[in-house]
Amino acid sequence: MSPAERKGLWLGLAGVVIFALTLPMTRLAVGTPQVPLMSGVFVAMGRAAVAALLSIAFLILTRAPWPRRTEWGPLLLTSAGVVFGFPLFTSVAMRYVEAVHSSVIVGVLPLATALVGAMLHRQRPSFGFWLCGGIGSALVVAFGVLKSGSGMELQFADLLLLAAMACAAVGYGYGARLSQRMRAEHVICWALVVALPLTLPLALWTQPQAPLPTAAWWGFGYVALFSMWLGFFAWYRGLALGGTVRVSQVQLVQPFLSMLFAVPLLGERLDALSVGFALAVIATVFVGKKMPVHAAPVRPLVPLEQA
Repeated sequence: MSPAERKGLWLGLAGVVIFALTLPMTRLAVGTPQVPLMSGVFVAMGRAAVAALLSIAFLILTRAPWPRRTEWGPLLLTSAGVVFGFPLFTSVAMRYVEAVHSSVIVGVLPLATALVGAMLHRQRPSFGFWLCGGIGSALVVAFGVLKSGSGMELQFADLLLLAAMACAAVGYGYGARLSQRMRAEHVICWALVVALPLTLPLALWTQPQAPLPTAAWWGFGYVALFSMWLGFFAWYRGLALGGTVRVSQVQLVQPFLSMLFAVPLLGERLDALSVGFALAVIATVFVGKKMPVHAAPVRPLVPLEQA
């Protein structure tokens, strides 16, 4: 493994740790069916609007160049995936499911991201790599079935979470591709800025009208500053350096990190079964990252008129 790939894995892990708090913090913000707090639409659009305003300042301070013509399309797809799709679907779903349950669904994200990355970057993972990824994903699903007692029912909230995973995989894949041509920080900033004409009005329209607990605002503040902004600084840089297919497998530990964070934040219980499955999944990550992944050489984007 090259130094760049190793650095990419560490940056990817840093991003995953930040993202692991997203679902518990979202649950704090939206509340439960019995005690509803912020609406899912406000949390999703509000976090994007706050991060977009920070992005404008960051782009100005760093003198970021305007994206080239060929980069606007991937930026829009990145925005659709990680600025609109994932936040909206998860924020609406989290009122109706606990963090532990939703964390199980997140287990399908590494494989989905790897599939998108392999297609976009023409990477060719080895059979051993896919085997480790499949085993890790199967362990996560098996954990969910065992914890559910009567099997995992695909309720409406589960479908929303699965849709969120698909959106995240697309946003991660296209964002990682852009991060090979642009600064990783600029990728998420531009993706947020192009969405601001929609996210800001929707956030203002759906903002809470009644006083809310301080914890709800702490949850909202976290997903706006860290989940929607700073976490992507590390994540997209890690995907660009280490390769989308390989680094995406670090996400296999995210469900269990989310569970660990949910214990003090939401009062959920972590039992021996959760710990055992966590160790098994983490083992597949370390084995999988040693499997060969053959990547095609990066070709710089060229303007359409030169193509």
